[in-house]
This record gives sequence, structure tokens and C-alpha cells, in this order.
Amino acid sequence: MMIDTVMLKQMVGELDEDRVNEMLDQFIASNPASEETKRVIEACQQGMEIVGSNFEKGEYFVGDLIFAGELLTELMEKLKPAWGSGGGGSRGVLLLGTVAGDIHDIGKNIFGGMAEAAGFKVIDIGIDQSPAAFVAAVKENKPGIVGLSGVLTLSIDSMKQTVDALKQAGYRDTLKITIGGNAVNAEACKYVGADGWSKNAAEAVKVCGEWLG
Repeated sequence: MMIDTVMLKQMVGELDEDRVNEMLDQFIASNPASEETKRVIEACQQGMEIVGSNFEKGEYFVGDLIFAGELLTELMEKLKPAWGSGGGGSRGVLLLGTVAGDIHDIGKNIFGGMAEAAGFKVIDIGIDQSPAAFVAAVKENKPGIVGLSGVLTLSIDSMKQTVDALKQAGYRDTLKITIGGNAVNAEACKYVGADGWSKNAAEAVKVCGEWLG
């Protein structure tokens, strides 16, 4: 079954939980291919961008953001089997977290869910994580990739501090680092010292897969 991704994006943006679940249940029942599921996940992600925009315009409030995060978690769990069975971490370990000073996790959660479904073992250390916390987590989990997430502009400096801390601890040459969030771009990636960047979770997962083969 083909799904109207434009309508889905709109329904997610309007936080119409019943309609979104109805659309996804029908979609999943059709046994979709992983590429079709990727497009649906991207539509959900675009819907979340509408939520963020409405919040910035004062049309949505903190409670709406919390609900949006819960809805997204529900949707990702629903879509995960269709996206891929994963593979128990067969593609390597990916450490993920939102950097210090930032408590946003919607984008991080989308990326983490898609990476897990794509076969990575995902270690999510949460939000507002200091450079030292990332260093400790890398020491403990030995990931091949570290994903730094942040929405706020100040997050760019936190990302740089985290990369610098990993370098000082001697881990930088042993892993790839990707950054994601509304504030990131090619210039920020170069400033931070990361290997890659993306505002699109599906594209970021694809790149991570290429990095680890």
C-alpha cells in the first residue's frame, strides 16, 4: 500500500495521533519494503519539524513538544519491524547523545531508532551530556561511531568541546564522529572537527553504514 506522505507529514505536524496511527497501521499491514518505510519515517520527521516551527511561533507549547516526543517514540516502535530487523548490532556500536546545554531529544531519538533498526548496537547516553560523559562512555563501550546531537546554536561549541575532549583522551583516531540537529551545517562540521553532519536521520544512518562497511 502506498501512503500519502504529504498527508502523513501534515497529520504528524497537527499531532493527530489517531489519524497517524490509522495510516501507519494500514501501511504496515501491506508488508512494505524498507525503502518505502524510509520515506514514511522521513515524512514523520518532517512532521516533527512542523511541530518545532509551531512551537517557535507560539502556536504550540511545552506540553505539545512532550506529546510530540512521545508520539514519535510510538511511531518509531511501530515502524521498526518494517524498516529492518536490525541484526543485534552486527554493523557495529554507535554511541549517541545530546551535548551539554541542550535537552532536545526528538531528532536524536529518530536517528537512534533508525540506526538500531538498520543493524547498529545503539548506546544512547541521553541529553545534556558533558564532554567528560562522552569520553567515559566511549571508554566503556568502544563504539565505532559517536553521534553528537544538538538543536540550539550554543550546542555547536559543546560539540567542539566534546570532540576536543575525545581527542585529548586519545580516542579521536579510533572512531568516526557525526553531528546532527537544526544548528548544524558544513561550516559547523568543520569547526567542530567532526567527520560528517546531517539534518536527515535516514541519510545519517546511510553514511554511518558506509563508514563501518
